[in-house]
Amino acid sequence: MARFGTVWYNIGMTLRRIVFCAVLSAAAAAFAAEPVTSPGPGARYATDAYPGFDREEDILDQTKKEPGFFSWWSGPKYETPVEQLAWARKCAAEGSLGKARRAYDALVAEWPSSAEAPVAQKELADLCYEKDFDYEQAFAEYKYLTGFYSLQCDYDATVARMYEVARAMREAGKRILFFRFDNTTDVRRAFEAVVLRAPGASFAPQAMLAVAELREEDEDLEKAVEVYENLRSVYPGTREAKAALYREAKDRMEILREHEYNRVRSLDTVLFLKMALLADADPAERADFEAWQAEASALVEDEAYKAAKFYDSRTRTRRSAVNAYERFLRVYPASRHADEIRDRLAELREDPK
Repeated sequence: MARFGTVWYNIGMTLRRIVFCAVLSAAAAAFAAEPVTSPGPGARYATDAYPGFDREEDILDQTKKEPGFFSWWSGPKYETPVEQLAWARKCAAEGSLGKARRAYDALVAEWPSSAEAPVAQKELADLCYEKDFDYEQAFAEYKYLTGFYSLQCDYDATVARMYEVARAMREAGKRILFFRFDNTTDVRRAFEAVVLRAPGASFAPQAMLAVAELREEDEDLEKAVEVYENLRSVYPGTREAKAALYREAKDRMEILREHEYNRVRSLDTVLFLKMALLADADPAERADFEAWQAEASALVEDEAYKAAKFYDSRTRTRRSAVNAYERFLRVYPASRHADEIRDRLAELREDPK
């Protein structure tokens, strides 16, 4: 029975080595292969999935503005969109920002197909951002502008403004009365919306980097790794891709330290760090890559050592223990456990039982 178990163990170890070598070869080839071409600057909407982002419907879904029930309060003051726009502008010029916001909003809701609607929508967004400093509402209004009036507005300029507002949101945080709160989820989704709205923009890699950093702030390192990995794939050669490589390696090591029992994760981390060392990293980063690779490799080695020791238990035969120890020494001849295992092998070989 023990011999039968040893045979299956040998088969399993051989298959794992074959798979690991195949993965390493494929990954190294992919790392050195032609990089993925990023979307051009004219690309308006993302067509690919973005791992690490929230669901697209949660990021971009919007409800069309409709006339309110309380028309005496939120409805238009005038009978035409031209007059309503003039009234909204007059309120804004006089500093009645709340009244101006309601006037612009009423125009868009009441006459959504008019020529004045996209103009009012943009001026409403500008008012929220530049005068009212209501960054979250400003972002929502700019997003509405690109969502419902993408052909009637300066799309590229509007998305660039969305990126600017997202950065302001991150800087200012969420304010309720006199209190300030970190609002990483809404801010992260704002940056995600920017990337999905304009994946070919020059600031898209910076927005993706912000998304990953915000995932880290939420201690969701698994998602952060997904974003970093995708950033490197979609925007290779950028400064942000270089930064993503290091941050991804750091996060992978943090995850590994929390889940040392996971052999597959350990092997994957070792493989990733071997690829990272192929990159053009500065000396400090390279030193970290080498230290992390040594740490991850040690975890894999320790797991193999524990597996070998397992076969030297009371429930296993001398033959299976000898085979396990010999196999370990073939794979890890310079291991810090090597002398101990050689001594134990000598004992087992001398023991006639």
